[in-house]
Amino acid sequence: MNDQPSTQCSDSWRSLIDQASLWFEGPLGQQLLAQEQHVLNEELSRCFGSYLIHNGPFAGASVAPQHIKRSVRLGAPLPGVEIHCEEQAWPLGEHAADVVVLQHALDFSLSPHGLLREAARGVRPGGHLLIVGINPWSAWGMRHLLSREVLREARCIRPSRVGDWLNLLGFALEKRRFGCYCPPLSSNDWQARLSRLETLGQRLQAPTGGFYLLVARKLMIGLRPLRQQRRERMGQLLPMPVAKVSRRDAE
Repeated sequence: MNDQPSTQCSDSWRSLIDQASLWFEGPLGQQLLAQEQHVLNEELSRCFGSYLIHNGPFAGASVAPQHIKRSVRLGAPLPGVEIHCEEQAWPLGEHAADVVVLQHALDFSLSPHGLLREAARGVRPGGHLLIVGINPWSAWGMRHLLSREVLREARCIRPSRVGDWLNLLGFALEKRRFGCYCPPLSSNDWQARLSRLETLGQRLQAPTGGFYLLVARKLMIGLRPLRQQRRERMGQLLPMPVAKVSRRDAE
């Protein structure tokens, strides 16, 4: 797929993002975002720097970690998004951000690998890239297969596959977490009854949570060591062969 933004691609992407935003405003979307907020806050409390970029297909304010001076929402023109741009045309310089958060941006993307490459470009060496996605090996992943809503359009990429992409882009995966172990139920009563399931799942960190969170650090650019000049070894002096003279010849 061509990574350059086009009008046709923009229209398709905007339609997908608008439908995803409506779904996240519903009870299931709010349930998922609420559980993710707790995990994101814990991980972002360990990040430091000046700028954080937040990208996701839903309305709302950006995450606000304590140790980062400025947080900016970037992406489609939704309420709360401060910088409007295409998914593969971020108006950021290389190494401009200390932290980039992709919250379900890969799930609702026309080109997840292209979007991830664009986000990785904006992270400074030593900075962090946090990715939140719907776990395909969960009850939420099963609902994705059976749903008639926009959730069916979600890609639900495996966390192991995203980890391979990060490795190719020069990132080291530091942590993998899961959350939202309660099944996708609209009833608040059932969610309250299954709250213990969420507590148990968070304690065990079983890989069956509704979402996964990957924390990756961009590797530092090291200096290339100077190659020492190779010194040629001088050959050793070898004794010259001397003809053997017999006593008879000497007489």
